Amino acid sequence: MSYVPPFTVSSEAINLIADISAQIERYAIRLEQKDGLRLRKANRIKTIHSSLAIEGNTLSEDEVRDIIDGKNVVAPIRQIQEVKNAIKTYELYPMLDAFKEKDLLKAHGVMMQALVDKAGHYRQGGVGVFGEKGLVHLAPPAARVPMLMGDLFDWLKRSKDHLLIRSCVFHFEFEYIHPFIDGNGRMGRLWQSLILGKLHPLFEHLPVENMVYSNQQQYYDAISASTSAGQSGPFIDFMLGEIYKTLKAHQGNPLPNTEDEFDEKFGKEFGVKFGVKFGVNEKKVLLLLASNPSLSAGDIAEQIGLTKRGIEKQLKKFRDLGIIARKGSDKTGYWEIVKEEEV
Repeated sequence: MSYVPPFTVSSEAINLIADISAQIERYAIRLEQKDGLRLRKANRIKTIHSSLAIEGNTLSEDEVRDIIDGKNVVAPIRQIQEVKNAIKTYELYPMLDAFKEKDLLKAHGVMMQALVDKAGHYRQGGVGVFGEKGLVHLAPPAARVPMLMGDLFDWLKRSKDHLLIRSCVFHFEFEYIHPFIDGNGRMGRLWQSLILGKLHPLFEHLPVENMVYSNQQQYYDAISASTSAGQSGPFIDFMLGEIYKTLKAHQGNPLPNTEDEFDEKFGKEFGVKFGVKFGVNEKKVLLLLASNPSLSAGDIAEQIGLTKRGIEKQLKKFRDLGIIARKGSDKTGYWEIVKEEEV
């Protein structure tokens, strides 16, 4: 009898499938607008930065952009190698078949080149997933990995379930099996995007990685809940909800040109006055505060697609430099940006 991974499809998941399907065409139209090419590049940068940041890479989005653009970046060699490998892997996206196991091994070989021994091969030893409190999940023995992965790909190809469901189930089962010695997180997220690409090509340009990065704890909580339940239903609900929110957030108004908008709002020399060169995300934060001084760190994080903690660090930096000041209490107060004449 053919293997079927255990999962349940909730009424919430069924509703989300309908909602996502309605949003897909709107986002496809969004990508056809005249700034679509720039949006695709921006999303690719976000995807690579987010996927590696989840795994502990400390390079900023601006540094990832510089590496993509061929500029020199001063950083640990391993972290630069991770970015270069990810760039090459995502360039393979149109040529990878989500239903072929050999393509998964090929992609891992590129993603982990010069980072692990035997990149592109399943692990030969045991691995575990560790959290703050120790071992979270002990993966199946290495000897079982080829059979488990073969069964999973066989189910993926044969199943009549909706591709949205299959993409989530595969992602969860992949992380449960943990087939590689390293790189399982980034490969699992990439493969869900590839499976979604079978549903609609726009998923190549939707930062699935970014929604996981913005909601890391909920992502791990959903994996834990599914592991405890012995089936991937909770993870399906979480991922479908994130896909829907991301589709909704990435359509509508044309993508602003942050550089031009910032210069127009603050002047080209604004950073010079404080002895700082602003990165793209820092400019986005200041533009948001200028348009709505009452925004919280959480509000800003959601709009930009970064973590709340990352935004709090940026706000602290701006305060320390004297660029912004807090007026009133944390709950009812607002941010004030120092005017040019006050510097």
